[in-house]
Amino acid sequence: MSDRIPYDTCPLCGCCVLPDYCTVDCSAHPLYTEGLSPEMRWKECADCGHIFTEGYFTEEACRLLFSRTNEHQQPGHNAEALRPISSRMVEKVLPFAAGGCWLDVGFGNGSLLFTAREYGFAPIGVDVRSESVDAISTLGIEAHCCTLEHLTLREPCAVVSLADVLEHMPFPRQGLQVAHRLLADSGVLFVSMPNMDCVPWILLDQEGINPYWAELEHYHNFSRDRLYRLLRQAGFEPVHYGVSERYRLGMEVVARKL
Repeated sequence: MSDRIPYDTCPLCGCCVLPDYCTVDCSAHPLYTEGLSPEMRWKECADCGHIFTEGYFTEEACRLLFSRTNEHQQPGHNAEALRPISSRMVEKVLPFAAGGCWLDVGFGNGSLLFTAREYGFAPIGVDVRSESVDAISTLGIEAHCCTLEHLTLREPCAVVSLADVLEHMPFPRQGLQVAHRLLADSGVLFVSMPNMDCVPWILLDQEGINPYWAELEHYHNFSRDRLYRLLRQAGFEPVHYGVSERYRLGMEVVARKL
């Protein structure tokens, strides 16, 4: 497992009893490249029940992984078709925040930021792919090339969105703590990710065709209950739950900063 740094304890609760959950072949993933392990091994925390990979990528493995970008993650990709989907995401936030800075972490194709700007928010993006940061900057969006924990901003944000991002973070609790710090008092967090507790997930598991076990960029699979517990531990209170239209099996949660 030379491409990964192993978790000695559960990355959410710190439990050290981590039985194996499953092992899958990830060599067919579009971002897979020589130098990465062709297998992903998943663990289950014996205490909190969280499901996560046996380790997170080293810096060198991250360089290999991020040397390419999926087409659908490139800024501006399919912008017109994605606009209505992004608008419904923004509208879930509007009852709790109507303006101010909207920070999107791991902005990908940028659709959420483009649409948030239409609704009157000041968009800011952060992403680890320098090409994506350069591309979205040419479209008039403030963007920073760094990880969330290294980001500094001039003023607190009204909204921080982690849209299909938290499951990519080696330590999600720390990521949520940084988001909490960057938000203004009573600021709003928008978070989305696959929900492994929904019935379609279970059905795909039964058929042996669930794509998320071989999703090379993911370190975690969350249920709604486990996500809610983590949000509350990080200083947020969930105020809205919905089903995501962006990706298969996804959930969307709006939470207030406490």
